[in-house]
Amino acid sequence: MKLNHLLPAFIFAIILSSCTAERADQKPNILFIFADDQCYHTINAMGNQEVITPTLDQLASKGVAFTHSYNMGGWNGAVCIASRTMLNTGLSVWRANRAETNLDEWDAQGKLWSNLMENAGYETFMAGKWHVKVEPDSIFQHTGHIRGGMPKQTPEGYDRPKDENDWEWTPWDTRFGGFWEGGEHWSEVLADEAVSFLESASGKDDPFFMYVAFNAPHDPRQSPKEYVDMYPLENVSVPATFQPLYPDMDLIGCGEGLRDERLAPFPRTEYAVKVNRQEYYAIISHMDSQVERILEALENSGKKDNTYIVFTADHGLSCGNHGLLGKQNMYDHSLRVPLFVIGPDIPRGKQVDTDVYLQDVMPTILDLAGAEIPDHIEFHSLLPFTRGEKTESYYDAIYGCYVDLQRMIRDEGFKLILYPDASKLLLFDMVNDPEEIVNLADKDKYQDKKKQLFDRFLELQVQMEDTLNMRDYFPGMFMP
Repeated sequence: MKLNHLLPAFIFAIILSSCTAERADQKPNILFIFADDQCYHTINAMGNQEVITPTLDQLASKGVAFTHSYNMGGWNGAVCIASRTMLNTGLSVWRANRAETNLDEWDAQGKLWSNLMENAGYETFMAGKWHVKVEPDSIFQHTGHIRGGMPKQTPEGYDRPKDENDWEWTPWDTRFGGFWEGGEHWSEVLADEAVSFLESASGKDDPFFMYVAFNAPHDPRQSPKEYVDMYPLENVSVPATFQPLYPDMDLIGCGEGLRDERLAPFPRTEYAVKVNRQEYYAIISHMDSQVERILEALENSGKKDNTYIVFTADHGLSCGNHGLLGKQNMYDHSLRVPLFVIGPDIPRGKQVDTDVYLQDVMPTILDLAGAEIPDHIEFHSLLPFTRGEKTESYYDAIYGCYVDLQRMIRDEGFKLILYPDASKLLLFDMVNDPEEIVNLADKDKYQDKKKQLFDRFLELQVQMEDTLNMRDYFPGMFMP
């Protein structure tokens, strides 16, 4: 009699155990959210109290934030091309540069990121900004609107504002196209498509990999007026590094000939910088609202508990720091990005300060998917950091480049920037001077450190297959 009473509970326990084992065997879903031109210090939870980012703040609090995540730079003015090519191939910057002309063959060989995820059993989806030299329709099973690069800028969007009366161009005026081309803001279109895919995925068992790539907050920095109104100019600070003109700007490729730098007038004014930053923050807050919509759809799909979310950006942006507007420089505001990893077994509210590359996201997601990480991938999974199994960087030093006009090495709390055509070196103590204001390169006390970093950079050049001959530009550094 007692056995009969126990039988239903016994059967229920077997069913529960079976369901638990089935869930354990299920591959996790992956939601990768990628911003464009978003600097590491544009998120409230990461220290910038001026910017309003409640959704990104929640992501930071619910997972692991990597506070020192870098892009290596780029081989042309569109730094995003290099960043995204590295991300999708797993190659470092100069090897990715050589590979980009042959990515169709990479696709045929199944070596690109999306190929690897599909081969691991994932249903793949991509929408938004691509800017990689292979057709996304051929490497993702599902695609939405594909945006090749930046929204079209108009002449009125440059060299502004000259003064308080220069309001011909405004972020909410749809007549100027850009993000408004087609009638609906591109960030909203992307969120619509991501939400639609999640709704369709709710009834499926197959795991998904979503590559959701915003064009925001790239210029033209457009958003609805309500978002611009969130940032009264009196509440927007001028950066501590503000200066009217950057020394040697033409010799480092950041003069008036560079498209990004023409967005604001030369010389820079505090007013123009504040307006540009106001509009930058506004489009970030608008994007934040679209990320919220995507996360709500994930929750409604019933898939949230078995989904990892990764958020990062392709590179940062100056937006008035150091007298610069663009991303084509070696300062942290242009190389360093936010990077969050959130998921079922990821610690909440943890920060990792170790130097990593944003392209480490690719092998991290392969690792989360239980997929093999091929030998050609030069970046590394970040999961050992999330689990506390690793604290030291995979990389001896962080490398940076911009065409043949700039180089950088960051190591042991110092950064050395090299300007070959200007025959100039900049040395910064990144611990005591994180804004990179005080150049120590000519101070007697730091000559050994400068030489040490220069020599270390030469070694790093070999690893990166960087062929720029520094002996031609800095012969004095090679003297015994």
